[in-house]
Amino acid sequence: MDIKAPLTPHAANETAKLHTVVLGLPDSPGATPSLEEAYDATSYRSVELGIYPQEKDIKREMDALLSVLERYQVEVLRPTFIPNYNQIFARDVAFTIEDRFFVANMIEDRMREVEAFRPIFDRIAPGHLVEMPKEAHAEGGDVLLYNDYLFIGTCREDEFDRYKTARTNRAGIEFFKKQFPDKKVIPLHLRKHDTDPTQSILHLDCTFQPVAEGKAVVYPGGFAVEEEYQLIERIFGRENLFVVTQEEAMSLSTNLFSLSPRAIISEERFERLNHHLATEWNMVVEAIPYHEISKEGGLLRCSTCPIIRD
Repeated sequence: MDIKAPLTPHAANETAKLHTVVLGLPDSPGATPSLEEAYDATSYRSVELGIYPQEKDIKREMDALLSVLERYQVEVLRPTFIPNYNQIFARDVAFTIEDRFFVANMIEDRMREVEAFRPIFDRIAPGHLVEMPKEAHAEGGDVLLYNDYLFIGTCREDEFDRYKTARTNRAGIEFFKKQFPDKKVIPLHLRKHDTDPTQSILHLDCTFQPVAEGKAVVYPGGFAVEEEYQLIERIFGRENLFVVTQEEAMSLSTNLFSLSPRAIISEERFERLNHHLATEWNMVVEAIPYHEISKEGGLLRCSTCPIIRD
């Protein structure tokens, strides 16, 4: 494909066959942040314990992800390289819903990531790129597509200004309701904390994600409102949910990435989950090393930003 050819975004769910994706960059991610500079609870804990990942390990793991994408003949785009800056998590910068590519309002610490996407934004076909209004905040990790449903991770309004880990507000949800009046837009309130990963869910895909037709992986303890988790049970059916433990959730085992309805990329240490996906749900599981990157609070879905699916 001509590198300058315009791209018409399309994605109605998380699992349709993938054609074009933006993958983050592993090179020159910058020095280990201080505790004050960490902008999610998992990174905070990694800095505190002295286990924050090194560049060589980040590159090794992202190269493994790139290799799988190339083997599945996915067109892979990359943001513009910024030296000494973390560009691993492409998902939050922008996201596709139906035929529109939305530019997120990022927290101030991550605004340069948006600028690094400008050449990609320039390739989006006219009329298909949407910049969110300034008062409406949402990051791609909080936006999950499930055909007629649009699940959006959020928090109480009084928590939005209190926690760094609060990324999507009520104005963001109202914005999407107006953009997609025919969809069922479902806000899901997440537990928030800036320094304790056992009490904090950074994004919705860190506690819930559809991974096949009619099936999903979920951590019930990530939801601040029990009735909202029960709604997920009603939509999918309890028998179609793989429920992860708190320990598995802290390793980000809900944060997988689908290549197609039957093929998915997972972390190689997720043995219980991977076995279930392969044997109970008859999926092809591409298991790769991604454990070091998880110490920064994101995993496979966080690193990828689909532009075109079937």
